[in-house]
Amino acid sequence: MATPAEFARSREQVVRICDSATDARALRVQLLDGIRQVVGFDFYAWLLTDPATSVGSAPLADVPHLRELPQLIRLKYGTDVNRWTTLTAASPVATLQDASGGDLSRSRLWRELLCRYDVSDVTSVVHRDRFGCWGFFELWRSGSATAFSPAEIDYLTEITPPVTTALRRCQANTFVAGSAADAPRIGPAVLLLSPGLEVLQQTSETQDYLRAIVPPAEGRAPVPASAYNVAAQLLAVEDGIDQNPPSARVHVSEGRWVTLRAARIGDAPAGADRDIAVTI
Repeated sequence: MATPAEFARSREQVVRICDSATDARALRVQLLDGIRQVVGFDFYAWLLTDPATSVGSAPLADVPHLRELPQLIRLKYGTDVNRWTTLTAASPVATLQDASGGDLSRSRLWRELLCRYDVSDVTSVVHRDRFGCWGFFELWRSGSATAFSPAEIDYLTEITPPVTTALRRCQANTFVAGSAADAPRIGPAVLLLSPGLEVLQQTSETQDYLRAIVPPAEGRAPVPASAYNVAAQLLAVEDGIDQNPPSARVHVSEGRWVTLRAARIGDAPAGADRDIAVTI
């Protein structure tokens, strides 16, 4: 457990990082390194969101198994316990231990996935202000690690306002950082997903978009995480979990933005296992 002095120094460091931030990805990387010094965690996921729909995109994450990412995202959107859309600017931080009263199985995400990785607590944080929702992140502890403490929650709550402001400013910077007219032109793209969010087919332009949204490691194919997010939001709307539209605007490069949208294929009755088209 960090000392009060260590929490104070970390808060000051966070403010300095936020004051000088110009890029949302670099900001999140720096902040995660700083947060880890005083709040321990095993895994994390930090997403930017469309401020109007609260749907995630451009994730930065370290999760147990990448092959289970579609299921993880589907369950995150389909779980109403500590869903980021229910957290407010006044109370932006919540823990699974507190929200569930110690019965973690109340969370669908924990019950169907996280329990397999012995996750003992999850802290959820939303970055929301009067202009909209700019992002959310989660920290997971597993094994014999203790629950997140009141002091750690207080620390995360105190740093949330400057982080939120910095994220919003970084998004605004994308409109002046370059010229959209000079950016390479890519045609519309379509990604076809199964009801379980498995990739079935895609147009040739899709890879270019996905690579620009979340640059993969050298030699790796891009992960369609942003497409999973809008598709998972579609499922959440169908299940009555949330009513925001399944769409997200995301910066690609050079002042250029795209919109991802998800919709069912065909006109079968609602609830039928129809494939999902994600357009970019």
